[in-house]
Amino acid sequence: MDETFKELFAVIEDRKEELPADSYTASLFTHEKGQNAVLEKLGEESTELILAAKDDNQQEIICEAADIVYHLLVLLSMKDISLEQLEKELQSRR
Repeated sequence: MDETFKELFAVIEDRKEELPADSYTASLFTHEKGQNAVLEKLGEESTELILAAKDDNQQEIICEAADIVYHLLVLLSMKDISLEQLEKELQSRR
């Protein structure tokens, strides 16, 4: 799992740098609403996760949780926060 997060975050960082026109991730960095678009997606995906959990729909829970993780990583990249910083914070809470 650690490698999956690192690989995904590296792709997000690359999209932020290169801004390919056909990339959804790059569009989040160039969207005129900027970080608001990502924050809105986090809110939307959180609501969808809650509803999937309420309905006990395991596949939807997995999909919505993945959407939240992805958009959270985009937000961290936007704020120039590394995975290492997040990991350090989580370790400090153990």
